[in-house]
Amino acid sequence: MPQRKLDLIYLKLQESFGEKEFTIEDILKRNIFNYNRDTLITIINRLEKEGKIVQVGKDENDERIRIYKLRRLNELNQSGLTSSLKQAADLVRDMSEGYKILLIILIYKAISDIWLKEYEELKEKFISKGLSEKEAEEEARNQDYHKIKIDYEFLFKNVLNKSEKITENIRNALKNIADKNKELSDSINRLLRFIDDLIGKEGSDLRIRNVMEIFNRFDFSELGFDALGNAYEWLIEQFMPAQKKAGELFTPREVIRLLVEITEPSKERKKILDPAAGSGGMLIEAYKYVKDKYGEDVAKELILEGQEINSDTYAILKLNFIIHGIDLGKNIKLYEGDSLTNPLFIDDKPFDIVIFNPPWNMDYPSDNLKKSKIAKNVYDIFGYPPNNSADWAWIELSLYAVNDNGKVGIIIDNGALFRGGKEKIIRAKILEKDLIECVILLPDELFYNTGAPGVIIIFNKNKSLERKRNILFIDASKYYEDHPYIRKMNKLSEEGIKKILEVYKEWKEISGFSKIVSIEEVIKNDYSLNVNLYVSQIVEEENIDIKAIKEELYSIQKEISNIDAKIIGWIEDITNII
Repeated sequence: MPQRKLDLIYLKLQESFGEKEFTIEDILKRNIFNYNRDTLITIINRLEKEGKIVQVGKDENDERIRIYKLRRLNELNQSGLTSSLKQAADLVRDMSEGYKILLIILIYKAISDIWLKEYEELKEKFISKGLSEKEAEEEARNQDYHKIKIDYEFLFKNVLNKSEKITENIRNALKNIADKNKELSDSINRLLRFIDDLIGKEGSDLRIRNVMEIFNRFDFSELGFDALGNAYEWLIEQFMPAQKKAGELFTPREVIRLLVEITEPSKERKKILDPAAGSGGMLIEAYKYVKDKYGEDVAKELILEGQEINSDTYAILKLNFIIHGIDLGKNIKLYEGDSLTNPLFIDDKPFDIVIFNPPWNMDYPSDNLKKSKIAKNVYDIFGYPPNNSADWAWIELSLYAVNDNGKVGIIIDNGALFRGGKEKIIRAKILEKDLIECVILLPDELFYNTGAPGVIIIFNKNKSLERKRNILFIDASKYYEDHPYIRKMNKLSEEGIKKILEVYKEWKEISGFSKIVSIEEVIKNDYSLNVNLYVSQIVEEENIDIKAIKEELYSIQKEISNIDAKIIGWIEDITNII
């Protein structure tokens, strides 16, 4: 039996029994399915193996009759969620912009679950205060009580229960959310066109219904925002290899985590910028880092700002904060536009931390930079990059945006470390200002839009005394493992992350891994920051057993002599025959 059909059977059982105990006889009595007893036993066994049904006992009058109970789907672990997402992904993989359709439905389900949980809690509260159940339900639907507003008829479960035009009904539900929530309206309205493109197309309603049924297995208000965020990131990660041009939308989480832990946001270092924000992974990881380390109250005081040029990505950026349970309040400012020429964050006070992964080697006319309103304060200082790579323009912008005690962490193409021409001129000026603190070479095949190794460069405007006029070079290129579910891609290993953090924080050298190099030495190397110039990989010396090699050679020579003798014998035999 196909997995999808089995999942639908589970949903039917859930509708019929909920959390009540039941037997196979109970299923037969209710005539839920057109299956005989033997088929039902097979189905129940399959569901039991998947952990969706548990046997809780046997009938006290007949031990042959087993009693079952459904596991609540929100008790299923992350692997169960991932498994379900894989099924949903397979349904839309051949669709144009399929991952955006899944993201929209995921966001819609999350908003519905959050609203419904608030509704149930409010209803109980009003009943306890003396209202009748009907009065309590009516009062609990008042949108003033809800973080995100949606009319009851447009909840995910209600749309799923409608028999026809489900894609159109989703569109109406999303429009309802957009109309009632100003902070989400522009994002949802921009993404609506991906749903509009499906309305009326043959087979779309069936596919969308199947996707909804898969997502309906989970109550995201119970699973929590971490699980929801993981689901969101898994979907992007799954579809990025097929969306190479959109690779900048998503930076691998382990690389982001490393960058956040190096720059160390905190209560004191709370103003953080990502000028190439993509889907917001950097800023969200910074929030989670502070929440885990210092508590949610401190995390809520963070000032997070990001700017993104792509309109679709900007829409997803805003919704990603909602999905991760982060309110788009006064401390979160997200802008749409070109950061290099029109940085909308620049009027604010300088930032404590700038962390980002801009598009690598992006073609960008230097004339556009010269005409920008920030040219005098930014690009005139260190110089203008070539038209075929804006890598150092991004760095110049970030150094301008950060305050005198701040840090910048950028993920960039390895070539930016040693290319000549205009890039070398900019690099040399920044180097001589003693702004570069650390350069980390990452493994190959980590990023979706390129197989080339990336590097992390850490800039520090207020280096400690021992770090002044020095740069720490780290070669982490060998610290990777196979990507868990994307072929021909790697993942930065946990061992590598720990070792990088240890070396950076303790400012120490490890042979073959890290080296502290003076700026003077880098200048002698023609301003090259190429990690391989300074950190040499250790080549393990092979212990050579001369005696064993001599014996092996003797054995080979003896074998050759025997073969030669046989060949000569064969030739003589042939000669005699002739």
